[in-house]
Amino acid sequence: MINLVYNEMVKITGKRRLLVITLIIGILISLFTYAQLRQAQENLKRFGNTDWRIALEQRISGWENRLSSGRTPEDGREDLKARIDQQQYYLDHDVNPAEPGAPTFVRGFVKSGISLLLPLMMMIIAADLVSSEYSAGTIKVLLTRKARRWRILLSKYLALMLCVSFIITLFGSLSALISGLIFGFQGWTAPVIIGFSLSDGLLDATGVHLLPQWQYIIMELGLAWFVSLVVATITFMLSVLFRSTAAVMGTMLACLIAGTILSTMIASWESAKYLFMVNLQLIDYFEDVAPPIPGMSLGFSMLVLLVWGALALTVAFVSFTRRDVY
Repeated sequence: MINLVYNEMVKITGKRRLLVITLIIGILISLFTYAQLRQAQENLKRFGNTDWRIALEQRISGWENRLSSGRTPEDGREDLKARIDQQQYYLDHDVNPAEPGAPTFVRGFVKSGISLLLPLMMMIIAADLVSSEYSAGTIKVLLTRKARRWRILLSKYLALMLCVSFIITLFGSLSALISGLIFGFQGWTAPVIIGFSLSDGLLDATGVHLLPQWQYIIMELGLAWFVSLVVATITFMLSVLFRSTAAVMGTMLACLIAGTILSTMIASWESAKYLFMVNLQLIDYFEDVAPPIPGMSLGFSMLVLLVWGALALTVAFVSFTRRDVY
């Protein structure tokens, strides 16, 4: 099995797909870093060099007054306490929360890329893992080996998993490195507020707590890896079913774009929550953002994606082991 996986990795690297993805990610990160730098410079010109410490102190004072008033509900009090602790950390450690830095850039970039950019990168790798064998006519040579069909397909999938892990690691590393060189590497231990949930349509803040920013980013990257692996698995299934790589990429691209559009207009279509492309934005569940459809949660979306991935993998193996090659 190790030799089979090694051969598949040689095929993938030989096509320079990983090199192309590395260049794309590096260029996009550089562009977004430059755009954020220009925005920060524009804000400085427009609003001037205001004293952020005074603004934070006033914000904390206002929240403390709301806590002492006694009219704030219990779940709202937990939210206010967490926000006060977060802002007090910024004051104590002389960290301007409005100033861009490597951690805040990585957080935003991973969140923006989890539902479209990263899945597209995975699609580039997975789309022709099997379909290219048919189109190039090498599938017959591949199947003449002593290894059984399911072992050959498993080696391709394990190679795909390695590529997914490499791309996610590369995505986070380049984001931190490039943005850090421009904005600095400060703020990794700054607290982030998480734990919001919706109960009967109302925001529930009883589970709100603080988390160091570096832990939050690791959690983001973990969710991005999970989403990317599911999308790669579904693309892998299509690569087994279709003989044309263009058909695989067209189908997946249509699904991803449809998911981006549907997420903004499906609040009344409850059954749409079982579509995999509607459940890709897992990071939103960490923040006080309402889900696209009532009743959705982080656990629900992960379960839906897991079922889609398992079904796709089952269909791929059943189809590949039973299909006639001609």
